Amino acid sequence: MSRIARMRELLGAALAPESLEIEDDSHLHAGHAGARGGAGHYRLLIVSTRFEKLALLARHRAVYAALAAMMPAEIHALSIRALTPDEAARSS
Repeated sequence: MSRIARMRELLGAALAPESLEIEDDSHLHAGHAGARGGAGHYRLLIVSTRFEKLALLARHRAVYAALAAMMPAEIHALSIRALTPDEAARSS
């Protein structure tokens, strides 16, 4: 299973996202310490009702908790945009 597929599986199980976009930016970090070790750099947009009434830090903690099994061996860096469905609709 690819890393992105595994990330989708873990995030799906933990946060039941309505929308999930994951981009692998590892190629932009060639030579970086994390890249040399084989861990990737990813950009994530996740929309979930589970983020309602959660502050930004709590949303990020929920994402990191869901992906804990992959860090830091498979994920070195993660850029997170975590929105509720209402926030996502307003930003479209």
